[in-house]
Amino acid sequence: MSNDTLTYVIAASAAGISVIAWVGLVLVPAWTSFSRVWERLAAVVLSVYVLGAFALGGSLLGAAILWYYDSL
Repeated sequence: MSNDTLTYVIAASAAGISVIAWVGLVLVPAWTSFSRVWERLAAVVLSVYVLGAFALGGSLLGAAILWYYDSL
């Protein structure tokens, strides 16, 4: 297995575990907290919004670490 393939496998595994954790820890409780369909859909949309914000924040943090890696 080449280094590129290993990197892709690790990244895909981390992404899969993260999505599973998000579904189990955020999406399911948000869905079951409400009884009306529109409330549940709003909770799902807001949960996806928060997921995107955390993914963007993590990407920016990772990019900053890579950018300043040589001076650390």
